[in-house]
Amino acid sequence: IESGNIDKIATGHTLDDQAETVLFKLMRGAGTRGLAGIYPRVVGRHSTGRRDTIVVRPLLATLKADIVRHLEGIGQLWREDSTNRDLSHTRNQIRLEILPRLEGVNPSVRHKLSEAGEIARAEEEFWSEEISRLLPRVWRQEARGPVLSCRKFEEFAVATRRRLVRAAARSLGISLEFHQVEAVLAVCRQGGRTVLPGGWLAARQKSMLRFEHGSKAPAAYEYALPVPGKVAVSEAEISIEAMPLVLHQGLRYEREDLLAPEFAGRGLRVRNWRAGERFWPSHRRGARIKELLGERQIAGEEKKCWPVICCGSEVIWLRGFGVRRDFQARGVEGVLIRALPLPMCAPENAESARKP
Repeated sequence: IESGNIDKIATGHTLDDQAETVLFKLMRGAGTRGLAGIYPRVVGRHSTGRRDTIVVRPLLATLKADIVRHLEGIGQLWREDSTNRDLSHTRNQIRLEILPRLEGVNPSVRHKLSEAGEIARAEEEFWSEEISRLLPRVWRQEARGPVLSCRKFEEFAVATRRRLVRAAARSLGISLEFHQVEAVLAVCRQGGRTVLPGGWLAARQKSMLRFEHGSKAPAAYEYALPVPGKVAVSEAEISIEAMPLVLHQGLRYEREDLLAPEFAGRGLRVRNWRAGERFWPSHRRGARIKELLGERQIAGEEKKCWPVICCGSEVIWLRGFGVRRDFQARGVEGVLIRALPLPMCAPENAESARKP
């Protein structure tokens, strides 16, 4: 390459490598960008002005077994990397254990995964050009920092809005997961603010979504909690679910998990606790939330973002302590309130909102 006599590098990636990559990305919760897998051709740009490095993968549509048969037929030896059979690596588990099992269900699973990657690559190529064209319409740099026009933003379909948010964040060096994109969409739609990776904060101000950076960015958030329904709280890395139910002999929950049903229709909201607020857990005296969290050695940013549920001005649920004792269900009907780990692909906060 340096001499100018070589303009491409060819690698030996096969269709098997492609299938493994697509399945690996799928298991990790990737979108179409990740599911695009291994690209047949990649251009490496040099900032020094040297000639671009082009990597091509001519065997990406060929099964490894076909290549092995061909090499055996012509008497050509090859070398296997000894680490390829080390099951401590996730990719090797996919190659040696998971894919063979999937072939028992569909013998063509490797081809199908490769085809899925091909579809995803075409989608990404289209969207990359489309988002590059649309982003300047909603995203601009101001003296106080970058802003996104919520009014123009809402003109687009949700798939476009998600990609615009990702592209805007990438321009700031921020990589967003799905639940963080959804949190930004909720803020743009209903107001409020959400904390993003790298010390960034997205907050709506009038018709603009402003992105601010700083180590002192507040961790305030507030979302509506529908009943029944679920809301993703990216700031606390959980989702909170509210589900009406009727207790029976085979269905038992602790009383601190159950909210009295008469409060379900009064506009429940999830937010982080505020200084001076008190809470009354089951089987003990009421205390300041600050003291309750301190007893459990919850501190720092985790403490600032610790979630509560409010009904009007009353804190009726505190994570780790359950429903406040005077708001708990007394009969066989109640609303189950529970905190769940935030999945890789969190549900959309369709009802997320900051209080007016």
